[in-house]
Amino acid sequence: QVQVVESGGGLVQAGGSLRLSCAASGSILRIRSMGWYRQAPGKQRGLVAIITSDGSTNYADSVKGRFTISRDNAKNTVYLQMNSLKPEDTAVYYCNYRMGRGAYEYDFWGQGTQVTVSS
Repeated sequence: QVQVVESGGGLVQAGGSLRLSCAASGSILRIRSMGWYRQAPGKQRGLVAIITSDGSTNYADSVKGRFTISRDNAKNTVYLQMNSLKPEDTAVYYCNYRMGRGAYEYDFWGQGTQVTVSS
């Protein structure tokens, strides 16, 4: 079993910053990527940022230059630093770990943390 727990969401004014954290514990397989996704009301869940096992990162166009994803491999933890927040960033943010062994891959999700940006 793998447990994924997010923290750090909250209410912030436009232009402010928040830092999300996510930690995985339990029967950790080889981590192939760690990512953050978000889902706003009435919209589908979409990728915000991802970091792969070799350290490569990718961001949604809407957050480039404002958000930074980072990790602490020793702690199996991934972070999302969010700066210059906008009301349209309001969503539930989910952490994802993609782990694998050989040809098999498994996705593990956190429970989600609410981020609300007021105008």
